[in-house]
Amino acid sequence: MSARPLALVVEDDLDQMSLLRRHLDREGFDVFSAGDAESAISAFPHIDPSLAVLDLLLPGISGTECARLVRETFPRCFLVISSVLDVTSYPTADAALPKPVRGAALRRAVAGVDR
Repeated sequence: MSARPLALVVEDDLDQMSLLRRHLDREGFDVFSAGDAESAISAFPHIDPSLAVLDLLLPGISGTECARLVRETFPRCFLVISSVLDVTSYPTADAALPKPVRGAALRRAVAGVDR
């Protein structure tokens, strides 16, 4: 039996993080979560995510910069941006997941992840 793919979630709102963790677990992912980009980046040598779900409005390093570093470090990782900001201001990603996040929208967003 193969291991579950890993999802990286970078979200500073604990309720949103919990919601994303639950939905991603139901979709078959193990989840590594970080409350800020710095914590996520420090874990890069120890993780290999198939999926990354990133908030844009983070304390410290921005979600946009974190997205760039995820792309650079994990070029095969499926990148999803989740934010309250207008979708037109999202950096280039594989999928957009505007907040508030709904389970059906998350399922659609991660449908393209290579598992």
